[in-house]
Amino acid sequence: MPIRLKKRHRLRKKEIKAISEHFVSIFLKPCISVYETVDRADVGKFDVILVNGEILGMVLNDMPFLTVKGLLKYHPEKLYVTVDMGAVKFVYNGADVMAPGIVDADSGISSGDLVWIRDEKNLKPLAVGKALMDGSEMIHSNKGKAVISIHHVGDDIWNHET
Repeated sequence: MPIRLKKRHRLRKKEIKAISEHFVSIFLKPCISVYETVDRADVGKFDVILVNGEILGMVLNDMPFLTVKGLLKYHPEKLYVTVDMGAVKFVYNGADVMAPGIVDADSGISSGDLVWIRDEKNLKPLAVGKALMDGSEMIHSNKGKAVISIHHVGDDIWNHET
């Protein structure tokens, strides 16, 4: 069943600039431009940010973050969690990330941060989630859940057509 975009509205340049500056502060690179058409809509669990009609961002607890499609477009190099190839099919299907499957993580990650999960071979984004451990703890821990999955390849957000 496709997602329904509720309360969709166009963002002002001031709002777009604030989101863009937030992305620069966490990813250290620009993502969204004030010259693009940017909308925000409610999908239930969180709000999404549509850039030129494509869902490239999300807002969870007032914190903007990129969706998997946004990660593929903008190629950030921060807040990543790298999983081994054995974990890929589970993450791809929406499973939470367990610490034993993690081979690398950004040391700047703090528990509670939004993070993106990538595979170790291609370094391509698979999912977005919320960290339950610090980045260094993820790498060294051999047990427990490290990231709660929020959005992944193949879910309703990924499959949304404009």
